[in-house]
Amino acid sequence: MLRFMPVGDSMTIGSAGEHTWRYRLWQHLCTAYGGPFTLVGPRETLHDPSTDAPTSYAYADPDFPRAHLAGWGEGWCHMAPLIGDAVRSCHADVLLVSLGLIDLGFYTNAEQTADNVRAFVAEARAARPKVRMAVMPVVRNIRVEADETFAGQVGRFNELLEGTLAELDAPASPLLLVPPPQTYDFHVDTYDGTHPNESGEHKIAGAFAEAMWQGWSLGGPYKPS
Repeated sequence: MLRFMPVGDSMTIGSAGEHTWRYRLWQHLCTAYGGPFTLVGPRETLHDPSTDAPTSYAYADPDFPRAHLAGWGEGWCHMAPLIGDAVRSCHADVLLVSLGLIDLGFYTNAEQTADNVRAFVAEARAARPKVRMAVMPVVRNIRVEADETFAGQVGRFNELLEGTLAELDAPASPLLLVPPPQTYDFHVDTYDGTHPNESGEHKIAGAFAEAMWQGWSLGGPYKPS
């Protein structure tokens, strides 16, 4: 049984009424991966806008493994202290990570965020030495267009992330940079400039799927269903 753990912020946890990109990737792997697998993590809920808390189970389609480690307003700085216990308790084999927007927006600069990436990788490996990690850089959102300073930090962090993953990559615990979907446009693929709508969910899921297929020969080419 191959265990995938989605790790992320509001784009990964999703809101009440959504499918989430986690669901889209699960659908893809059901047909593309030729063996038993599941999604794991210590959490299952969606963010509920009415309570501003992760209390909703109102998935658009709840019939899939909904486990994850994602949270509204959480970033590398929040997940680094949590990832060891999560990996250990859930026996995660592959981490699917999409973080950084919150860090750069509110907590840390690009260099400090890259340091938290290192801490995250170290904690995950300490818990499970052969864990694999597929990591997506920060995807452009409406603030990148409106805030030049923030845009510079996003660009700088994405450069640092690529170098950090290359430096820390190891045969026993490979690190895979997930290229952001080339056609992703926050004007079209989000409902508010940041959070993915249906097309955005498919594009994020597709980016993870294609990266794992090209980098690890895991699964197959992404075909939206």
